[in-house]
Order: sequence, then C-alpha cells, then structure tokens
Amino acid sequence: MGFAAAGPASASSTSQHRALSDVVNGTGAALHPEGVGWDPSRKAFLVGSLRHGTVSVVGADGRASTLVNEPRIVSTVGVHVDVARNRVLAAYADYGVGTRSSPSTIQTQAGLGIFDLKTGRTLHLVDLAIGPGPHIANDFALDLAGNAYVTDTASDKIYKVDVNGRASVLVQDPRLAGPTEDGMNGIVWHPGGYLLAVGYETGSLLRIPLKDPQAIHEVRLDQALVGGDGLALRPDGTLLVVSNEFGRSTAGSVKVLRSRDGWTSAKTAKTVAQWPDPLPTTVAVSPAGAYVLSGRLDVLITGSTSDQFTLRRI
Repeated sequence: MGFAAAGPASASSTSQHRALSDVVNGTGAALHPEGVGWDPSRKAFLVGSLRHGTVSVVGADGRASTLVNEPRIVSTVGVHVDVARNRVLAAYADYGVGTRSSPSTIQTQAGLGIFDLKTGRTLHLVDLAIGPGPHIANDFALDLAGNAYVTDTASDKIYKVDVNGRASVLVQDPRLAGPTEDGMNGIVWHPGGYLLAVGYETGSLLRIPLKDPQAIHEVRLDQALVGGDGLALRPDGTLLVVSNEFGRSTAGSVKVLRSRDGWTSAKTAKTVAQWPDPLPTTVAVSPAGAYVLSGRLDVLITGSTSDQFTLRRI
C-alpha cells in the first residue's frame, strides 16, 4: 500500500545524503504509503502509495517526490529496489481506497510493476490475477538473480516473476490462505535458498524451499506472529517482523526473531510491544539501520487523508 507528492526526484539532493535521524517525519500530499524500500543509488527511501498508486523518493528531510506515476495502477503496496539492474519494483492492487479505484478493479487488479530506477519509466506491468479471484498482490521478495516472489493475501498462491517479467505460480497450497480472508503477507528471500512468509491471520511463519516449493515447512515459533505484515532480513541473519491490528485498533509491534537451525525453528530475541506510531506496516533495512513505516493508514481507512507518514529506526 503507498502514495506521492509532486516534484522531481534528484539523486544529488543534499538532503538525501545527510545522515538519517532516528525518526524521519515524512510529508507527501495524501500519500499513505504501505510499503518502503531502501535505494542505495540515491541514499534515500522509496515508498509506495495506497491512495495514488505511485512510488516516491523520500530523503532525509522527509519530503516525498514522485518517481513513478503509472496511470494504470490503483495502489502500490510492497516496494523494493534492484540496484544491480537499475530497477524499482512495486506490487500493486486495489483495496478500494485509491483515487483510481473502481468497481471493476477492487480486489481484481493485482500485479507487479517494474520500473526504471533512474527515470521511473514503466518497463513491465505483470498481471498476477491468475485464476479465480479475489486477488490482492501485497508484498514480494527479490533473489540475487532478480526474480520476484509475490504474495497474494486473498488467495492460496505465491507467484514468481522472472527478470524478464514472465509470471508463473511458484506454489499453491491451502496453508498460504487465511482462515477468512487474509493469507500470506510479508515475504523475504533467504540466501540459503528459501523464502520466509508470514500469515496475517494465522501468525504462522512458513519456510518455502525454492528447489521444491511444495515442501513447505511451518517454522516452530515461541510466539505466534498474528497480524504479521512486513518482514525484513538483516545482515546479522535476524528477521524483523512488523505486526498490526487493522480494523481493531491502531496498535502495532515489532519483533526480532533469530534462528540457529536454518529457520526450522526460531525464537523471539526482542519485542517492541507498543510501537510509537499507529498501524506500522513494514520495515526497510538501510546502512543507517532498519526503519519501520507508519503511513497513517488508520486515517485512510476512516475515509479521511493525511499528508504525514513516519519512518522510525528500530
């Protein structure tokens, strides 16, 4: 989920090269970002927009400037940078809160947008509304070869999009679906050759080996990750899990998990039980640390908008 203010993105902006503070107070006209990634080329964050379907550059001063504005997209959700191939990628969907939303696209538009990192030019729009709906492309992980693995919270599938923009179903399994509507959400690629994905409703963490995706293993946890939304793998091997309570409260939490057996099991190493900002959704790892995003979705789901969002270091 994500959004952006007008104005050119500049890699040479002085503000983007200043050291990041513990809290980046973001501003962008009714942006409401749900996803965030770190762009090493700009030394800046890139955020999506549930409201406008854009991708924006956010420097150290917090001001958002539009990089991608593809008119066919309703809402951008997960955002990641593939700097080796000069690409920025964004999962897109329609939750019914975007300015471009329509009855024909709500929970039917689902895909992965692939854009030029420098210019924002559209390279591919990959349709992931594969099979009977509804569909909500939510988050994705990138491997070293540039393949993307996309979750669909409204289905029991994870999709693969190769570096040329060709889509396929990586795996379909009942364990990927939610008991009512919200299935797999956040996802990361692990250099050990597998994916880790979290179920929003179930709180389960699944390990999915890429050589045999059907051999899904539920990671043994000391605490369920109910409300698990965004994931990020840190260089030290720990997994950050951002959780929230959409529709019930504005509360959110962040957990740090550690595994000593290749993610057959994991234990909670740290918990921030009450995150300071409302409804945090995900986290991006930068050289200055990991930053958790709150896009003020608590305001958006009430029918109002806000120009504020927050990136806070954990």
